[in-house]
Amino acid sequence: MAKKESMKVVRNLDLEKYMGRWYEIASIPSFFQPKDGTNTRATYKLNDNGTVNVVNETWSKGKRVSIEGSAYKADPSNDEAKFKVKFYVPPFLPIIPVLGDYWVLYIDNDYQHVLVGEPRRKFLWILCRQTKIDEDVYNQLLEKATEEGYDVKKLHKTPQADPPPFSTLEDEDNKGFWWIKSLLGK
Repeated sequence: MAKKESMKVVRNLDLEKYMGRWYEIASIPSFFQPKDGTNTRATYKLNDNGTVNVVNETWSKGKRVSIEGSAYKADPSNDEAKFKVKFYVPPFLPIIPVLGDYWVLYIDNDYQHVLVGEPRRKFLWILCRQTKIDEDVYNQLLEKATEEGYDVKKLHKTPQADPPPFSTLEDEDNKGFWWIKSLLGK
């Protein structure tokens, strides 16, 4: 695994084309997501002020759990696709801002699959517009991640239903206890 000093980041990302729903195909597990999450997805919507509304959803123990936040360019004068993402936690009493990096490392010309990482190389996501990805494309993304210094052996594929679940408020764990459980490793 070749570890580079700096990662290659997409330049001139078409933000409007990037908006919409993305399904998590694989990720390096993180403490801020339920360990048993399935059907994980992110939905992005461009706000009038140029920021992005972010809704991350997953299903844990049959319940929809979600968190909403916002993203913005880390350096608006730079053409690199480096964003800051801000969520307020805990979800049941959103008072503590948590800031993270969201770097678009690769995206295909049709904006159908994307490799997202961050500068410490601790977190990595492979996202797709569909719930499934072609195995050759997946392997190409693994290769790109390896080139950027990621240990792709840490990636876990995310189970996705086809068709994906429809979410309603009744499905949701509105109390946000999933967040506390995820911090405790459950």
